[in-house]
Amino acid sequence: MSESYIYPNWPLWGPAKLKVRACITTRLGGHSLPPYDSFNLGLHVGDDFAAVTANRAQLQEVLPNQPVWLNQVHGVTVFDADQSNSGAVPTADAAVTVEPNRVLAIMTADCLPILLCDQDAKVVGIAHAGWRGLSAGVIEQTVSEMLKKLGGGSSGIYAYLGPAIGPTVFEVGDDVVQAFDDAGSQKPESAFRPIEGRPGKYLADIYQLARERLSGLGISKIAGADHCTVKEDQDFFSYRRDGKTGRFATFIWISK
Repeated sequence: MSESYIYPNWPLWGPAKLKVRACITTRLGGHSLPPYDSFNLGLHVGDDFAAVTANRAQLQEVLPNQPVWLNQVHGVTVFDADQSNSGAVPTADAAVTVEPNRVLAIMTADCLPILLCDQDAKVVGIAHAGWRGLSAGVIEQTVSEMLKKLGGGSSGIYAYLGPAIGPTVFEVGDDVVQAFDDAGSQKPESAFRPIEGRPGKYLADIYQLARERLSGLGISKIAGADHCTVKEDQDFFSYRRDGKTGRFATFIWISK
């Protein structure tokens, strides 16, 4: 890949094809030193403040406005980015907007970033979906807030699943399986594959779990799910792989 930005291959139709824009950063082409090398966008991971500030300033070469950053806590709160705020970073794990050129952002380093838009390009949403958020309903909450902003109706929702930890390396325990069971989630058995010789340990498919949640909402137009942050070490930060590391970001906005 060896580029600073990825533009999702997202087969949109109607007005969405013309107006919805998205971008994902990689770990390449920034100012941060190891172990945050080099395009780290997270201010909360111990990196040099000046380096992160320079990296964030660099985003203006591809974004129409400053992003709406969130303080992500693995919850299900959805921030309405069209509501006035004091400028403080809101604590939330998802955001929605109907305003053109208002850029929504999620930072990740293994968790799943999810992009959402309606076919008429009237609303876009973004969600930070680790296993905690997925089991607790962050996708459902985000779609619900999007539909509220549309007045309850929609001509169809598209979804894109960004780079996340892949199904061959995402090892989890019984607690994660139980979290989905406790939430009453419908989950395909193949989303949790037992690891031979290691009772209570599974390989989880976060992409499949997200697809199941989206399908439960009637969303069938789902793209992406074609990266592994752990394995693609030259392109993506991975907390599971490295521990002390940076964060890349996923963005979505409606163009004017």
